[in-house]
Amino acid sequence: MTSPSPEHCDLLIVGAGPAGMAAALAAAPTGAAITLIDDNPAPGGQIWRDGPGAHLPRAALQRREALTSHPNVRLLSSTRIVAVPQPRQLLLEDDNRGWSLGYDKLIVCTGARELLLPFPGWTLPGVTGAGGLQALIKGGLPVRGERIVVAGSGPLLLAVAAAAQAAGAQVLRVAEQASVSAVAAFAASLVRWPGKALQALTLIHRGYRLSSHVVAASGQGRVESVRLQQGGRTLDVACDRLACGFGLIPNTQLGQALGCALNAQHAIAVDAWQATSLPDHYAAGECTGFGGSERALVQGAIAGHAAMGQVDQARRLWPQRQRWEAFATSLHTRFALHPGLKQLAAPDTLVCRCEDVSHAQLCGFESWTAAKLHSRCGMGACQGRVCGGATQFLFGWPQPAPGTPISPARIATLAHSSFALPHPIK
Repeated sequence: MTSPSPEHCDLLIVGAGPAGMAAALAAAPTGAAITLIDDNPAPGGQIWRDGPGAHLPRAALQRREALTSHPNVRLLSSTRIVAVPQPRQLLLEDDNRGWSLGYDKLIVCTGARELLLPFPGWTLPGVTGAGGLQALIKGGLPVRGERIVVAGSGPLLLAVAAAAQAAGAQVLRVAEQASVSAVAAFAASLVRWPGKALQALTLIHRGYRLSSHVVAASGQGRVESVRLQQGGRTLDVACDRLACGFGLIPNTQLGQALGCALNAQHAIAVDAWQATSLPDHYAAGECTGFGGSERALVQGAIAGHAAMGQVDQARRLWPQRQRWEAFATSLHTRFALHPGLKQLAAPDTLVCRCEDVSHAQLCGFESWTAAKLHSRCGMGACQGRVCGGATQFLFGWPQPAPGTPISPARIATLAHSSFALPHPIK
């Protein structure tokens, strides 16, 4: 059953990853009534995701313990945002109920999601996102003895390979699309961030190959081999699983639904105080652009202090943020996707997996809206969370603000007495 009247808090933080946890801990000493919500069963976000196969770092455990020491911080796990029924109010749902929560100020810490690009065979069972495989392993997926290929772009590939090997898998190849010169320049720049350099050294894999990308996956009912482009030659690698991810894209859906402006990188635009274009609304972490947990932590702390009016505490963190923003810039520059990856999909390759829309069916449209109207692209269960990022890279289509409900919800939640749909249900 739904609540008859909305609850209220002084500060609402959406997302309990590093940014959200840091924001809550920065704001907590003021005594404000703080609510921290997340759709996962436990705080930590994707990078500190818990599960039977997870080994959380000490920093994550310490922040979890610190959150519980503040009685004015309420953590709502396994909680989803359904809609924005009116200004300064969200419609929420968990496993038991749906209810409205009002707030005075809000910090968006919704993180990022994996960019998946279509290629022949990417819909075969056994093909997952790189970060997706990491999450599955943390959740207890048995991979011992499996032959795995990891492909795509960015340092996450090496972290996924390490996680798979620690779980007993045999990682045959880590195919990085970035060039030798780009990765060498990135490695040389790590002298500015010694901790990152040390981390990189611990993740080096003998199967790591540069200027290499997936061409196709094949198999009878399940992936059995992967074709890779390695420089000027093509090779086939027999495997049991392919984990493929081409970096991250900011998760801006809530920000857009609230009315926050995006920047040129399609992330939530923020100022020096992590404030968005909407008064009393802030954003921190990878929804403002991806750059690692260190950047997310300091942005979250700045947002928490700023939201509570603690400008001196927030300003003292600016140099630390600048340091990690520089790391993020280096990461983006050196691991930028090669334009040739736009040619991976064949005409019959599905781009929208939910609605079985092929690449050929989308080539004639000029925008996401036109493609959606004529082909149902993005109208399936994931609501464009997968194909939206892919079409943005393939065709340059910006993603519009999400419709309502933002996530699937029960009829009882949508029938909440204080909630009226601003748009037709999709």
